[in-house]
Amino acid sequence: MKRTTKTTSKGAEQARQQLPAILAEAAAGHATVITRRGREVAAIVPIDAARLSKPMPLTALAGTGRGLWGKRSAQTVARLRDEWNR
Repeated sequence: MKRTTKTTSKGAEQARQQLPAILAEAAAGHATVITRRGREVAAIVPIDAARLSKPMPLTALAGTGRGLWGKRSAQTVARLRDEWNR
């Protein structure tokens, strides 16, 4: 199994133009982070690295949800329902 040894960063347009080269780098064990307007949005990693990562269990997300909808949750939910009814 190959380990990721180098990570590079490319803009979305640059990554689109250089996709074959990025895939060849991934096959060689290198990861590429793709950015959009300076923010990291995706990564192309070797398949072995992707298979090693385990999905996060949902229990890690457990909580009360308090404050999720703001101070006036009924109004927020009503507004969201109105959007669906349009």
